[in-house]
Amino acid sequence: MSSHGRALPGEPDETAAESRPATDRPDPLPTVDLDVDLSSHELLRRAHVLDALGPDWDPVAVLRGEEAAYELLYSGLSAEQQRVYDELVSAGVLPRRGGSDAAA
Repeated sequence: MSSHGRALPGEPDETAAESRPATDRPDPLPTVDLDVDLSSHELLRRAHVLDALGPDWDPVAVLRGEEAAYELLYSGLSAEQQRVYDELVSAGVLPRRGGSDAAA
């Protein structure tokens, strides 16, 4: 806005916008409720995943392998690394070793 209180060319006139009645504004678009049931798709997805894993897939063996990998990953830590690890475990960022809920 210029020093004389008038809008410069190309600038919006703020006083005109403030004095415009609210009825000049278009009504907001109506909302539409949309419900999509993906249950059948989820069942099909799970069937495809199990089919891709094959008949030899052993979930208990997989969990045991993951536990062994975590034990190896966090073994042999220096004193400083162990301190950081303990802080992360107590903060809930990392799971506690050996205390998993995995099936034995």
